[in-house]
Amino acid sequence: MRREPEFRPHRVVVLALDGLLPFELGIPHRIFGRPRDARGRLLYDVVTCSVRPPGPVRTDADFAVQVEHGPEALATADTVIVPASYELGPVFEEGVLTGELAAALAHIRPGTRLAAICIGVYVLAAAGLLDGRPATTHWADADRLQRLFPQIKVDPDVLFIDDGDVLTSAGVAAGIDLCLHMVRRDHGTAVANEVARRTVVPPHRDGGQAQYIHRPVPDPQQATTTSARAWALGRLHEPIQLRDMAAQESMSVRTFTRRFREETGVSPGQWLTQQRVERARQLLESTDRSVDQVAREAGFGTAQSMRQHLQAALGVTPTAYRRTFRAEKETAAALRR
Repeated sequence: MRREPEFRPHRVVVLALDGLLPFELGIPHRIFGRPRDARGRLLYDVVTCSVRPPGPVRTDADFAVQVEHGPEALATADTVIVPASYELGPVFEEGVLTGELAAALAHIRPGTRLAAICIGVYVLAAAGLLDGRPATTHWADADRLQRLFPQIKVDPDVLFIDDGDVLTSAGVAAGIDLCLHMVRRDHGTAVANEVARRTVVPPHRDGGQAQYIHRPVPDPQQATTTSARAWALGRLHEPIQLRDMAAQESMSVRTFTRRFREETGVSPGQWLTQQRVERARQLLESTDRSVDQVAREAGFGTAQSMRQHLQAALGVTPTAYRRTFRAEKETAAALRR
């Protein structure tokens, strides 16, 4: 009789630094504290630690948070997340770690996945963990990050960057996008979408989407592109022309394109590709349809076209993606038989 492999949730350790933003500290707990497997077991174990022994950590608000773990917890992490702090001192001013912070980071095991939200990226940068790699942060701090760390390839325009074992995000809401992206990468679209639904946030904003949208709240006196997007989502399997989307809002193509970019941060063509990639992921994870069928239903037309788009967006082929995210379900089903 086959023995079921020992179940161990993925441990996420959040490093709480003095001057932290309570909202950003809570993001990893909210997102990673929700996902469960088919048996109801939590997929992640989320722990908060300090660079000092257990005790209070100052926030940027009028209260402190009581942290129950010291820096030794970092040695147990599969993923370490560094939220933003407004009291980074020499880390932010000079790009140099304090002795206390350096000693804490030394506990992290090689191969641990690292992530930073907003200006938490300065901690990873000062530790030399971003040298020669792409990274992002809040748009208002991007120029400074680049000047202080010229060896980093700073992209100030995106919501987050996934560079494999190191991920960075812009501020606040982009931290939610980053954490949802990691859940999606670990356990697939269906799990991430369920977390997003329970958190009442959009299930997917692509990392390459612009940080700063010039008119984020549409003027109530002007038409928006919302109806056109809803119309397109119901027809992803069909050829969709830009003029057809513009016609849904009774706009010229030029006006529609400008308004669409103002509201979403991307062009209509980029948005359609993102939605089709997302649809393909859902079908690959949840159905037994062939790659050709998935390509048609997602609106790519051919398997070759879908393969190119998934390779560009995810770095894997459709077959490899399906194999990765369906293996866990197949194993669980085999064990129940």
